[in-house]
Amino acid sequence: MKQIQISSMKQFMNHLLVADTFEPFLLEEAVIGTACTFHIDGHVNEEFFSSDEDSSEKDSYEFRPWGKVKGLCFDLIKGKRTPLFFRFVLHLMPEKAAALLEKEDCDVASDQVKALVLNIRYDGTKATLTTGTALQTFHLSKMPDTIWDKALCKFLDGKGIAYEDLN
Repeated sequence: MKQIQISSMKQFMNHLLVADTFEPFLLEEAVIGTACTFHIDGHVNEEFFSSDEDSSEKDSYEFRPWGKVKGLCFDLIKGKRTPLFFRFVLHLMPEKAAALLEKEDCDVASDQVKALVLNIRYDGTKATLTTGTALQTFHLSKMPDTIWDKALCKFLDGKGIAYEDLN
């Protein structure tokens, strides 16, 4: 688990809510506190989509892709006043997580890793990113955590997102 504090909120918010930087992620949950608190459950409601619906609209994931819900989150956050707080729980898309773990020769099989998680918390003044790894069963190895921690830092560096490592 790694904790990172974002150095430039404006730059980060642009990457998060406007640019396609976080497109490789799925939204598990969003909580946004403004004039009232909005809770978004990212689980896909399969029954919403009709059987004859265009397959591009239907998701093959448990959670909605970030790119399909970030506009809604942006609309809730934008305005003259900054939000009181927000929290996003994102998962790296399963195929990208599996590819990352396999590329790094992880000692835990990729099918044993349920999710590589990114928690984003804003407390009204600063944003903190925290990594996490959800496993299907208990493993002594911390290699998936280490790989995910390094990959996130490399991802942020590659996108030019300024941060401070809190570990």
